[in-house]
Amino acid sequence: MNIVIDTHTHTLASGHAYSTILENALSAKKKGLKLFCTTDHAPEMPGAPHYWFFNNQRILPRFLHDVGILRGVEANTLNINGDIDLPSTSDQHLDWVIASFHEPVFPPSNKDEHTQALINVIKSGRIDVLGHLGNPNYPFDIEKVLQCAKQYNVAVEVNNTSLTGKSRKGSDVRCSQIVEIGKKIGVYFTTGSDAHFCEEIARLDLAVNLLQLHKVEESKIITTSTQRFLKFLLLRGKPVIEQFKHLY
Repeated sequence: MNIVIDTHTHTLASGHAYSTILENALSAKKKGLKLFCTTDHAPEMPGAPHYWFFNNQRILPRFLHDVGILRGVEANTLNINGDIDLPSTSDQHLDWVIASFHEPVFPPSNKDEHTQALINVIKSGRIDVLGHLGNPNYPFDIEKVLQCAKQYNVAVEVNNTSLTGKSRKGSDVRCSQIVEIGKKIGVYFTTGSDAHFCEEIARLDLAVNLLQLHKVEESKIITTSTQRFLKFLLLRGKPVIEQFKHLY
């Protein structure tokens, strides 16, 4: 399986990452990526930038070191209503919005509340993908949430860092369950390194192994070609990115 896009990466703007976007782009080029999403943490995460940072991504070139740049954010799911921590006026400036649970922002509660929050953030129409769902601190009704994700064309991330055992310990078992159930339901999957240092860009081996273990069809893994990924954005109602026309 050939992965050409990394859909979850951080720069030093996140407050606890250590590379610039130029360093990330150079690493992406060296590792053969065609595109990557820059997805720094949204404002409610301690150390994260102001929302102007995300609105101002329009000044970023569409290509850095010959790698296409998707302007994004890792937003925080704030509550059971499915609110995220950016104003709706930011949406027009973003190509790719991840919604994730983070303990400092949404203290772990119970399965029903986590399920309700995930379903509502999907139904909000503001997010494109659910990030690192395997976190064992946030149990949820996997089938119910993934059925909703399929209905609303929201992708499910397979997060490589979650599978390393260094972060969100215990995620590996739950990630496997999510992929197994997601394959049966027919959700779209994406692969994210969750890189917080440039050398981690495109480190997706564990995510790929898990998807292959469950025999997920490449047509359902949107990072296996630029066409699949960009057509998924169209499916989400995003406009054509003129500078990427040759990649559709």
